[in-house]
Amino acid sequence: MNSNRSADLAALLLRVALGVLYLAHSLQKIFVFTLPGTAQFFVSLGLPGWLGYVTAFVELFGGIALLLGVQVRWVALVLLPFMLGAMSQHLHNGWGFASPHGGWEYPAFWAVTLAVQSLLGGGALAFGGAKAPRAVAA
Repeated sequence: MNSNRSADLAALLLRVALGVLYLAHSLQKIFVFTLPGTAQFFVSLGLPGWLGYVTAFVELFGGIALLLGVQVRWVALVLLPFMLGAMSQHLHNGWGFASPHGGWEYPAFWAVTLAVQSLLGGGALAFGGAKAPRAVAA
């Protein structure tokens, strides 16, 4: 398998994993915590309640777009500030996510994977958006 094909498959694998995780994460906000409950949680953090609604739907549509491979670079970049925001809420808890109320390494890892996805593009089986540029042989 050549390196271009490997990179396309790696981008696909990362994209599908992120899409599934974002979809699950958003559905948890919508159906388990409920949207009003999510908004109330955001208020308890000192954030506006409406941001809970926005976050839930950005994660929902972002997860779907990642799964479908639609505008993957842009979707990853849109999701990135939301994950950095989540990470900032965990900074005072310490490094380990097993810490009470969770540490910041898990959201930091998500942020890094979103940055990598944006750099790689959608990979194999993606719709819309360009793939990562390839070096041209002289």
